[in-house]
Amino acid sequence: MRVFLTGASGFIGSAIVPELVRAGHRVLGLARSDASAERLAAAGVDVHRGSLTDLDGLRRGAAACDGVIHCAFSHDDFNDYAGNCEKDRGAIEALGSALVGSDRPLVIASGLARFTRGHVATEDETPDASTGGLRTASERLAFSFASRGVRVSSLRLPPSVHGDGDHGFVPMLIEIARKTGRSGYVGEGENRWPAVHRIDAARLFVLALEKAPAGARLHAVGDEGIPTRDIADVIGRKLGLPVESVPAPHFGWLGAFFALDTPASSALTQERFGWKPEQAGLLADLEHGTYFARA
Repeated sequence: MRVFLTGASGFIGSAIVPELVRAGHRVLGLARSDASAERLAAAGVDVHRGSLTDLDGLRRGAAACDGVIHCAFSHDDFNDYAGNCEKDRGAIEALGSALVGSDRPLVIASGLARFTRGHVATEDETPDASTGGLRTASERLAFSFASRGVRVSSLRLPPSVHGDGDHGFVPMLIEIARKTGRSGYVGEGENRWPAVHRIDAARLFVLALEKAPAGARLHAVGDEGIPTRDIADVIGRKLGLPVESVPAPHFGWLGAFFALDTPASSALTQERFGWKPEQAGLLADLEHGTYFARA
C-alpha cells in the first residue's frame, strides 16, 4: 500500500515511517520545509511538498495513495489552540474529500486531553464538543466520511506521547521547573495523565491503517493514568528542586492541561486489534531516557 503521511518528519510521524516500511508499505510524506524534505528523502520516503493549509496539495497527496495517516497538527502558536484545531478540520475535510467512494483508509490523530473528567475514558465514548474539547469536533468531522465510502478511523493520543526527542508537554514542565526553581503540580496532584511511548503509538497507527473498520476509535494508551504529583516528583528529584503544589497559572497556558484529570483505557483497542504497549512507561522514561540531558 502507498500511504500518504502528514507529519511524516515530526516526533510521532518519524516513528510511523519505519513501522510502515517494515509492514511492506511505501510512504509519501508531507514536508513543508527543505529541512523536512531532506530528512524524509534520507529515510527513503517519497516527498510531497506542502502544508496543512495547502488544501489542494493535501487532496492531491491523498488521491495519489492507497491510504492516509493524518498525524500532523499545527503547533505554530500554542496560544491559538482554537485556530490550530480549525486548521486540523480543514486538513481532514480536504483529505476525506479526496477519498470519497474509494473505501480507502483514513486514520486521523485525535486527543484525550480534555476528553473526560474524573473517570477512565473508553474507546466507545463519544463526548460532545462542549465536554470533549475542540479535537472532538475534528473527530466528528472525520467520521462524517464513513457514510461516504471512506474507511475512516480515529486514533486518540494522550497528553504525553513520550520518548527520545519529545518536545511536548513533559519537556515544557521540565523547563518551567528549571526556570522557576521548583517542580510543581496543581492542587493535591491526584489528577491523572495517560501516556504512551511514541513507538507503541506508531505501531498502532499502522494497525489502524490496515485493520480498523470505518468509524473505529482506538486509544493509544500505555499508562492509564499517572498522578501528576508523581510526574512532578521525578522532575524535582532529577533536577534537585523542591516539589510543591502551585496554582495552575504557574505553568502559563500549560496549566489548564496539567490540571486535568483525564485517565483513559486502551483495553478495547488491545482486545480488538491485538495491540499491546511494549515500551517503557512515562515515569521509567523520565528516569532512564534523555529528558534531562542538556546540550
